[in-house]
Amino acid sequence: MKKIILMAFIALFCFSNSVNAKVISNEKIDNAKVETASKIIADLQKDMQNFTKKGSGPFVAAIYDDKGNLIVKVANSVVNEQCSNNHAEMNAIKAAEKKLGTFDLAPYNLKLYVTAEPCMMCLGGIMWSGIKEVYYSVPSKSVEEITGFDEGFKPHWFKEFKKRGIIVYGNIETELGEQELHNYVNNGKKIYKPSR
Repeated sequence: MKKIILMAFIALFCFSNSVNAKVISNEKIDNAKVETASKIIADLQKDMQNFTKKGSGPFVAAIYDDKGNLIVKVANSVVNEQCSNNHAEMNAIKAAEKKLGTFDLAPYNLKLYVTAEPCMMCLGGIMWSGIKEVYYSVPSKSVEEITGFDEGFKPHWFKEFKKRGIIVYGNIETELGEQELHNYVNNGKKIYKPSR
């Protein structure tokens, strides 16, 4: 019996580590947080198709409170609203602030979930909004390779966020996210890229 229990524990441990092997964080990996984020981000990746049919860009963000209640869920609207600031993360922050009637989200202990790593603009918006935790899917390198969008320079942002008390988890459900980005590009949808 002990042998069976030990084998089950080893199998569970190995499966858990293989699922989370790519996940990175600025804190010790918490498997419960990764599991919750995986479910939410997988749903966001699936929702992306509905948003893009309505003209939204290929990124979706959601903000939840610390009890797991959805506050807002929105997509990138750069192209359909003709505003370069309207990334999914920025739209989510604006919508949450409007819904909660504040410019300071910190007292609400909110978590941001997004289908791709935030760009340099969104990192600033997240930092100044008071968001406490960030969970993202596709890393910037893959976003740039698939879409050609310039994510900007972001030196040591995990470390800088940690100094400011912001927890970050990344590379969650990356394969699903990369597939959705490929689908978006392959369907000829527009990617916001300023001319240089």
